[in-house]
This record gives sequence, structure tokens and C-alpha cells, in this order.
Amino acid sequence: MAPIQIFIDADACPVKDEIYKVAGRYGLKTWVVSNSFIQIPQSPLVARMIVDAGPDVADDWIAENIGPGDVAITNDIPLAERVLKAGGHAIAPNGKPFTENSIGSAIAQRALMEQLRSTGDILGGPKPFDRNDRSRFLQALDEVIQKERRRRA
Repeated sequence: MAPIQIFIDADACPVKDEIYKVAGRYGLKTWVVSNSFIQIPQSPLVARMIVDAGPDVADDWIAENIGPGDVAITNDIPLAERVLKAGGHAIAPNGKPFTENSIGSAIAQRALMEQLRSTGDILGGPKPFDRNDRSRFLQALDEVIQKERRRRA
């Protein structure tokens, strides 16, 4: 079985440094996928993948390369759904795991929020990212890696 890999939907990811630390602790290959240059640590475990600009190009690359048991870090709900269909794990940077049980309601809520924003009924975005989100993320990432390692053992 191939080793666990981590894929970061990196353009707007606020927890890249945390991912590098956790991945380094477990010795996991980490792909930093973006459509522009992003500084990454010099490590054989961390690779940069710069894709063409355009909607969903980074998402497509992640979805095409992620395998069963791999982990994707993304806020993008449609990408999370694709990751789950490929047998991977998807976690939002705020620590919220996307699961087979939660992805349907996340997609429905996303559609509802888009509709409300388009009519002007909602003007703001999500709450600001804070320390608690970062802590929840670190716990969720560690848990999913431990779970996947146990499953593979």
C-alpha cells in the first residue's frame, strides 16, 4: 500500500506551517498545490505543484492525484466531495472534517449561502480564523493520520 500523502489546496490555506510540522513528525509527503508561487520549506517531504491559473485547476490536480487514505486540506466543498469519492480524507483549515455523512449537508448549505449572497440577503463572509480554529485543525489532522495509520497496520 502506498504511503499516506497530504495535499494542500494552498492558495488561501492559513495552516500550511502546521501541516508541515505534523507531516514532518509522521514522515509524510506533502503536496502544496497552487496556481502561484508559494514559499515552502526545503525538505524532501514537501513538494510544490504550481498549476495553470483558472477555476478549479488546483482542485482538479488534487482530485486526480489523491489516493485512498490520503489527506486533503481544503475549504472547497466540491473538492472535499471529490476527495471522499476517491477514498481520501478531507479536512477544512478550521479543523472540520468532511465525511460521507456530512458532505451532502455541506453542499446544500453552500448552495443556500450562494443563493442568499446573490440576492444580497447576506453580505458578510465566514467568521475570522482564530487560535481555536488552528488548535481544532491540528487535532483533526493528527486524528485522521493516526486513524489511517491504524487502518493500514
